[in-house]
Amino acid sequence: MTQIWYGRQTNAEGVNCGTLALIAPLMERMQIERIINQHIPADQQAEFDHGRVLSLLMAARLYSPVALDNVAEWAGESGADLLWGMPLEKINDDRLGRSLDAFFTQRHSILASLALHVAQEFDVPLNDVHYDPTHIVFHGAYESSQPRAGVVGDGVVRSDDLLDPAHITKGRAGQDTPDGVQLVHAGLFTHVDEYGPLPIYGHTVDGNQNGRTAVREGWELVRQRLKPQKLTMISDRGTFSAGHLARLREADCRAICSAPWNEFRPLFDAQFKRLKWKQASYLSIEQQRRRDTNSELPREHYELAVVKHSLEHEGATIPCRVIFVFSTADQKVVRKQREKQITKLREGLQKLQKSVAEGRRNTDPASVSRRVNKLLGKKQAAKYFQWELIPLNKKEQASLPKPQSGCKRPTNRFHFTFDSRERRRDEQYDGYSALVTTVPLQEGSADLLFTKFKQQCYSEQVNSQFKGPLAVHPVFLKSPLRVEALVFLMIATLMVYYLLQRMYRQSLPDTASTKQRRTTSKTLLRAFSTYIVFIHRTPLGREVRPSRPTKRQTEILRQLGLPSPAQRLRTRLPRAPTR
Repeated sequence: MTQIWYGRQTNAEGVNCGTLALIAPLMERMQIERIINQHIPADQQAEFDHGRVLSLLMAARLYSPVALDNVAEWAGESGADLLWGMPLEKINDDRLGRSLDAFFTQRHSILASLALHVAQEFDVPLNDVHYDPTHIVFHGAYESSQPRAGVVGDGVVRSDDLLDPAHITKGRAGQDTPDGVQLVHAGLFTHVDEYGPLPIYGHTVDGNQNGRTAVREGWELVRQRLKPQKLTMISDRGTFSAGHLARLREADCRAICSAPWNEFRPLFDAQFKRLKWKQASYLSIEQQRRRDTNSELPREHYELAVVKHSLEHEGATIPCRVIFVFSTADQKVVRKQREKQITKLREGLQKLQKSVAEGRRNTDPASVSRRVNKLLGKKQAAKYFQWELIPLNKKEQASLPKPQSGCKRPTNRFHFTFDSRERRRDEQYDGYSALVTTVPLQEGSADLLFTKFKQQCYSEQVNSQFKGPLAVHPVFLKSPLRVEALVFLMIATLMVYYLLQRMYRQSLPDTASTKQRRTTSKTLLRAFSTYIVFIHRTPLGREVRPSRPTKRQTEILRQLGLPSPAQRLRTRLPRAPTR
């Protein structure tokens, strides 16, 4: 039996490097410091270059997002000052702010250089990218933020110090953005393959601009900085336009883009009888599981039909294919949502009808109109209902029962109707959607392109990570310039985060299980939630002694081909002086 006993208290202090034991060597292999320093001239009087300062800030966001003035405290608790070789008293918000100011002037160039290096070093083919814009909400006053000139104008593509920060302003209200909030939009370009998503580039636009502007500006920057060859860009309907397809075609690149249904419904109606539907091979992970386990839950599927088509833009003809998609799951969801909305509106109108009949308050014509408009709003089911106030003559008023207390004798009758024929007309399109692609038939079947498009969900996953665990918002920097610099720095940080899981999945043998192949960065970082480095204080200074990694930590580092904390500290710190 192994014995356990109590020993004397040690004078050693312990700092929990935690995930830095994994993050730091990965960032070093990505050469983040070197790439930043290549683009930002060194200040001869500065003790630390911008690459070191900004890579430390990136590590702070990955480890545990904190405000700039709390980074020094975090560095002391995590041992980041040891790994980056920066004394705590030298880590302050002024130094971090100055480095963000410098980063802003080269933000597009640095991000592009990092993307190209990662693509080459880690075998990332830049043959197709998913584009997805998202909003970032801000709190506080940003009076100095102003509308800016666009990326494209006067025959040039503006970037870096030639382009002002995106305007932090009120944007259009959405499902998770209440009306009146201040925001900017950030569009991310993400490569997706069997190893999952990897964000490679990004750009910001003013808070009041739309997806078409965002994708145009983002594409021009990608075209200028990354110089892609025969790239296929995949995006959602908010970015669709004939101009978008034309710009890509001009550069010999392709597009797969979902399109607004109303724009292609006439084509669908005209071709419907001639459409040849085929079941798509794509199935979601959940649908695959249901089939593998013979589950009794519904088995949903997609059906595809293709129509050759062409679009016009500024006198030019753009050949394309329209892929009509039918989803059995979407059909059920749309009908359920419609019925739920119809029921809610009908109940609201019935309640108002009863209120008018009883002569209650706020039942005069102006008040009724206001209440109906508030109830119907912009809901899609509102078009099925028609209403009117019908005046009552004296005989009709006299025949009514005596009003209840607090009510008055009504002078109108509220009447509404429901158009079931209009609902049936809409139901025939339930579950249908449209994709438009300029990829030639010989380069990709409709089934293959649809499968690629469905990977768009990974791009949306990256955006949620961008605003979630990395905590790019809410941001409390008062300078719009520094805000934009931090957003771009977070795009680079996202690249680190997703590269981690990509490297791990790539390194797995062919015999690896499905569960292993789905290992995420979150799981890998959780394995490093605790890693202690001991510090002994001696008369000659501090002696740093790394602990031995756990078996799981050692396996992960070996799998990724990254050095252990001991190996990294040995090269970073001098040997103990002889006494």
